[in-house]
Amino acid sequence: MDVKIVENDKEQEEAFQIRKTVFVKEQHVPVEEEIDKFEKDCTHFLLYDRGKPAGAGRFRIMDGYGKVERICILPEVRGKGAGRRLMLAIEDFAGKQGVSKLKLNAQTHAIPFYEKLGYRVTSDEFLDAGIPHKAMEKTLK
Repeated sequence: MDVKIVENDKEQEEAFQIRKTVFVKEQHVPVEEEIDKFEKDCTHFLLYDRGKPAGAGRFRIMDGYGKVERICILPEVRGKGAGRRLMLAIEDFAGKQGVSKLKLNAQTHAIPFYEKLGYRVTSDEFLDAGIPHKAMEKTLK
């Protein structure tokens, strides 16, 4: 599995398609909430499994910290280290941007995944697009 930064319209559309598959079709998030006004402000990432797009995520810098968002992996590659590979690539990129603190809003079922990567819960539960979430943070070394 490889992760790359999105560099062109074709790759951006592949990232959006993965997000639509996972968030819009699978989790019933309205597309107008999934594809939002921050897309142009983000660095987008694509994970490839055997040369095919299989995961996506985005990153942006806000108020001195890095915000990790829209992490998603297609069902057929879940449980194979794809999410970890994607997150480590984003964290590496963030570190190279001089960012030392990362924040994300995790769906509650994914909290154990993020905790294994060193994130800690920093909020009570809240709803985002009707899905329970908690805020999490990690300080990069």
